[in-house]
Amino acid sequence: MSRLRRLPEITVNRIAAGEVVERPASALKELVENAIDAGATQIDIVLLNGGRELISVSDNGAGMTADELALAVQRHATSKLPDEDLLHINWLGFRGEALPSIGAVARLDIASRVADASNEDGAWRISVDGGRVSEVMPAAQVKGTRVEVRDLFFATPARLKFLKTTRTEFQHAADAVRRLAMVRPDIGFTLSDGERRSLDLTASGGDLFDARLTRLGAIMGREFADNALAIEAEREGLRLTGYAGLPTLNRTNNRMQYLFVNGRPVRDRLLAGALRAGYMDVLAHDRHAMAALFLEVPAEQVDVNVHPMKAEVRFRDPGLVRGLLVSALRHALAGAGHRSSSTVSMAALGRVREEGFNLPYRQGAGPRGAGRGGVGLMEAAAAFQAPFNAVTEPSARLEPLPEDGDTMAAANDYPLGVARGQLHETYIVAQTANGIVIVDQHAAHERLVMERMQAQLADRGVARQLLLLPDVVELDEDSAQRLSARADELAELGLVLEAFGTGAVVVREIPALLGESDIQGLVRDLADELAEMDQALALRERLDSVCASMACHGSVRAGRRLNVAEMNALLREMEATPRSGQCSHGRPTYVELQLSDIESLFGRR
Repeated sequence: MSRLRRLPEITVNRIAAGEVVERPASALKELVENAIDAGATQIDIVLLNGGRELISVSDNGAGMTADELALAVQRHATSKLPDEDLLHINWLGFRGEALPSIGAVARLDIASRVADASNEDGAWRISVDGGRVSEVMPAAQVKGTRVEVRDLFFATPARLKFLKTTRTEFQHAADAVRRLAMVRPDIGFTLSDGERRSLDLTASGGDLFDARLTRLGAIMGREFADNALAIEAEREGLRLTGYAGLPTLNRTNNRMQYLFVNGRPVRDRLLAGALRAGYMDVLAHDRHAMAALFLEVPAEQVDVNVHPMKAEVRFRDPGLVRGLLVSALRHALAGAGHRSSSTVSMAALGRVREEGFNLPYRQGAGPRGAGRGGVGLMEAAAAFQAPFNAVTEPSARLEPLPEDGDTMAAANDYPLGVARGQLHETYIVAQTANGIVIVDQHAAHERLVMERMQAQLADRGVARQLLLLPDVVELDEDSAQRLSARADELAELGLVLEAFGTGAVVVREIPALLGESDIQGLVRDLADELAEMDQALALRERLDSVCASMACHGSVRAGRRLNVAEMNALLREMEATPRSGQCSHGRPTYVELQLSDIESLFGRR
């Protein structure tokens, strides 16, 4: 082994660049952060070949003098720590590593002009080629700074082999720009691949809340802006703002979840876990909410100097942060009441338009068939009516009008309208002032039962009902043992059971709210949940999940016929119950169709 020695500066920079410049997106992120810190109000970005060939960032910020430009490409040179205070960091960048790291593995060119510079000698330029720094030279440049990165990783060709396709790298870079653009709606952003602009965001002034929603709508889609709940909460010096989507507006992955701490985009497990906990009992386990949340924390209570890429943070009091996020989300969701995402109705209308109303043509039916020697109109009508004559128990029932005959007056009094019928003993059809509402009776009642159980548990405990004949549930030995071990905790939730031999349990009491429920199915589902649950975790900590299982088995089942009074009672309770727009599994409980949408389906508009 050779003797101990100091590595050359170029080698040191290339080693350090591996932590800062992982791919074109990470280099672009550092350059855009520098532009934001420089006070820019417009940032224009061009990427060629996904950033491998060129990354160009131009801004109209404060700019740099010739002396500052020479320092900017030196390691650990920065203008953002005036007092060398690492506890109060108010900038996106502060480590002084980005530009020298990029220059160590690429061909870097920087041109800059300060605002008050004269026309003769105000603009300057410097280049770094694989770690070799040029002299500062005069240049032609308007106010601000233009940074060009060419041939990324030419000095470390092994890194090029790990890059993905041009499209993938461009998408990663675009995502980095979107995250920064969400924080600063007062800054305009453009992103181009040299041929077309994939991002063109104009700066917005005025109220930050409104401007941020406009920016989020431009990035996350109009459906998010139309179905987002405003989040604003404070606790012990922490402030949380932003927007969270209704539970029925969800995705199969978490790509539409954006989290920020003191204006910095972060990927933090604590915050992501708190976001999921906030939606726990209104979203299925394999679905993810859409949200953009901005957390403001006193600088001394958060450490952003954890990793060179500055995407990780550490909180002094993680419990306080988690509690604030979870409570703020649940409060906002509860405040939404029975509101459901408009995308549910749009999806229903879209499906109708896709499938259309064309009935299959049958030769010999109708007037055309009669003209060709087929059956006549009377015969065709009789043949058409025959299948319906055989139906003795129709699955669609129309309820009579209210006694006063004024259906519209009654519908105007209630957001979910008045019940007019039941389809297939599963769906309630209600008439509103401006359209119709179709309710899934099982999903809706499941949410109502769950909310009642949680309210009882928080108040005085769940009321129990003694079974006249105890129900014996056969299980495998392990499942029976797991349930018996948690018998005391289950009793607090209203379910009283005990071991009955080696492979069974006997249920003696159930929550009174469940009424006629599927006890066998309920116990088996609870046994499965306990098998997946951490043994050290109390059932109260998984209260939402356990209550959801009980509510599912104790709610009105699909296939049960309801009278008009029962249907209207269900609608009225939905209007008064928080989060009743979705069941405990995240499915919508109702679909609302406006009269204008229905008329457009029939060409009346």
